[in-house]
Order: sequence, then C-alpha cells, then structure tokens
Amino acid sequence: MAKVKQRVKDSPSWLISLVVHLVLLLVLALISTSSGKVGRLLLTIRQGDDRATTELVEFSIDPIDVNDFPIEDAWEPAIDVDISPVSVLANVELSSLSLAPELAVASAATATSEEESSSKVAMMFRGRTGAMKQKLLREAGGTQATEDAVSLGLEWLKRQQHKGGSWSLTGPYADGARSENRVSATAMAMLAFMGSGSTHRSGPYQKELWQAVRWLVKQQDRQGFMVAQANEHEKMYAQAQAMIALCELYAMTGDSWIRPYAQASCDFACRAQSPQGGWRYRPRYDSDTSVTGWFVMGLKSAEAAGLDIDPYVWPRVEKYLDSVSARSTDNYYAVGYSYKVGDITSPSMTAEGLLCRQYMGWQRNMPGMAEGLGALAQNHPIDTGDPDVYYWYYATQSLHHFGGPLWTQWNEKLKVALPAEQELRGREKGSWDPMNDAWGRHAGRLYTTCFSLYCLEVYYRHMPLYDPDEVTQADEEI
Repeated sequence: MAKVKQRVKDSPSWLISLVVHLVLLLVLALISTSSGKVGRLLLTIRQGDDRATTELVEFSIDPIDVNDFPIEDAWEPAIDVDISPVSVLANVELSSLSLAPELAVASAATATSEEESSSKVAMMFRGRTGAMKQKLLREAGGTQATEDAVSLGLEWLKRQQHKGGSWSLTGPYADGARSENRVSATAMAMLAFMGSGSTHRSGPYQKELWQAVRWLVKQQDRQGFMVAQANEHEKMYAQAQAMIALCELYAMTGDSWIRPYAQASCDFACRAQSPQGGWRYRPRYDSDTSVTGWFVMGLKSAEAAGLDIDPYVWPRVEKYLDSVSARSTDNYYAVGYSYKVGDITSPSMTAEGLLCRQYMGWQRNMPGMAEGLGALAQNHPIDTGDPDVYYWYYATQSLHHFGGPLWTQWNEKLKVALPAEQELRGREKGSWDPMNDAWGRHAGRLYTTCFSLYCLEVYYRHMPLYDPDEVTQADEEI
C-alpha cells in the first residue's frame, strides 16, 4: 500500500488530472443515455519531449445516441427513468436495454423464423403511421368519415385525462361506470391513442401517452401485477389490458426503459395461466374465453416486441380453446365458442375465439374459420338498435383479418353506423353513449368510446394476418 501511495504521489499532475476527467466523462456519458450504452471511446495519450508541453491528450468520442431516452419537452422538464417504487431494471442485462425500434420488432421474427404466423405477428403495428397507414386505410375500406370520427373521439379522450396521467371509468364525463378501475381506463385510452399512431415519443398525443405510461408503470409490483384497486372480477381484465398497452408501446418505440415493465407483466401472465390453459378472475384458477382472449393478445403483442414468452403457454391455450369450441345442435353456428366449458356458444365468444386462433397460426382455410365468421356476418351484423361494442370489437378484427366478401359485407355497415352514433355536440362531443350497449350501461362512456375507436382504427391498427393476394385467389376458387 505504501508503494501504491508513493507511485500516485510520484505521478505527474497531468496524468492524475487525466484520470479524474476521464472518470467524470464516463459518468456524464452514462447519465446522457437511457440504455447505458456510451458508444465508442477512443483515448490516445502521447508524452511530448517537453515535460511542460500541453499537447498531452487526444480524445475522440463517437456521437452518443440519446434517442432511446424518454422525450424531453417543455411540459416534462425532469426525466426519471426508474419510475416504479420497486425497480426491476436491475434484472435486465444492459445489452437488452439498448434495442433500437426496428431491432425490437425484428428480434421476434428472427427468433421464430420457422413459424410463418409468428413472423406476421412481429409486424403487427407497422401500419399505424405514414404511407402504409394510408394504403391500408384505402384498401380495407376506411373513409374520411371513419378517420374524422377517430380524431373526434381521441380529442374527447384527451379532455378526460386526469392531472396525474390516468383516466377514470367513472368520470368526469356523464354516464360513467358503476365501479372504478383506473388501470383499465388508462390502458384502454392508451390503446386508442396508439392505435392511431401516437406514442409517448411522437404523434399528436405524445404528451398524454408520456404522462399515462409514467402513471401506469408506477402501479406495477414486484410480481408484475398492476391492479391493486378494483373489483375482483375486473382485475385480470385490467391486467391484460395494461400488458397490451406496455407491450405495444415498447414494440412501437423500442424505448429501453419500458422493456422491463412490459417483460414483468408478461412473466406474470405466463405464471397466472390456469391448468385448463386459459385465464380468469384469479391467477392459476379457472378459465373463461373472455379473459383468455385479452391475455392471448397481450402475449402476442409481447412477441411482436421481442419479449420473452414461455413457449409452453401456447399449447395450453390451444387445449383450452378446443375445450370451449362446439358445433351447435341446431347448426346455427357451423362452429362456435362458448364463454366456459359446457356453456352454449355465443357471437362474442365465437368472434374472440376465432381471433385467438388466427393469431395462434390458423390458416385462412382451416375448417370452421369461414363457417364461423360467415355465421357472424350473416346472423349477427352490426345493429345500432341493439349495440354491443365488445362483440363488434372482436368480430371486426377477426373479419378484417379474414378479408374477402365477408369483411366487405361487415365493413359496409361498420363504416357508416359507428360514425353516425357518435356524439357530435355538447360536452361529450366525440364519445359514444353507453346506456343502450350490452355492457356499456355497466362499464360506462369511456368503455364504449374506446371500443368504438378500436373498431374504426381496424383498417391499420393491426397488420392483416393473411396475404391479400391469397385471400382474393381463395375467394375466386370458391
């Protein structure tokens, strides 16, 4: 130790100064990037002939990429990445925290390159902005009226956000829900904004989404669970919705600080799967098709984001879906799905079950696909006299992916009926009245508004799962 002290004492002052400044430079660089990746640092030390020379050190620092850092703007002067009370950042390697947006999406496709359906899922959110959005909107039958309705609805949602960044199911608007669930309300609002192309880093609603995601991750505990305050039968619904919101936001931006929160929610989902293969109101206990559909979409969004999902989840879900699928005795449905094992089939559960099958790899020509969706389009079209936005939400998605004449038939009603039902004046301008809806009278105005927006964003919200050329060719052969 004495020799070390003597060597330090004998060291020239310029060398000691160099070391101190170099340490400070590295600390500053680490503070300047959310991923912890400093970049390439080239240090050249050259001793001149004259001991008093000032030409001692040459630094070359590649530009530091700060794009992974959460947005900075006048409305958010202070950035605090470690948001939750219990940080989970330490559990993730730095290399996984520096994914660029395109790499975050590509990693899912690369890891599952042998599965064609998985590679398509990895492109889920590519159509929400730019030229691709306009192309999909035009090809799938969207109109200026549907886009105007989306814009008006998002402005209504913007006005309802609470100061802390969350939304409420009960107000401050008219006809709120009978019970509160802020996590569900916040996740649903976030999904509506993101479905139209905004993120917390870009788009017209980046401020609202930045405040919302900060609020949402603060709700997460050590297990990845986010819904401490809600009715027992609503908690798992809200958990799945929040998981989708975090996974979509991470998939769309590759913002590294979101990854551990999204991954933790996925880990919880995998652990919470019941022995029957689905999910319901309590982790690892019982299953129903309604809650299961939300978790399936959450985990598929996670795959699109390149997050880690237990591969054993999917065979178990397949087993559960098999257990609730049935051919009705009166042949009302060629194929249908029920809410629970032993129940009769219903339109909403059939639409949800078939959407799960589509995302889990069913080909378009699988037995039961055309028959099941055809029964929905023919026997249960959109009826504004008997509204059910939950059913419309799942039927719209599954029929949109299926494409062809069935989608055209459904969309001819959708693109006219939903904008016509939107409030166009008064305090609730931009929203949809919940009082006559099958579930809206319980879930409230924010619920009916968000689900209506999801339906009107369907043209670009998720990329089609089936190739349009294959759809056209298959329909011509029938």
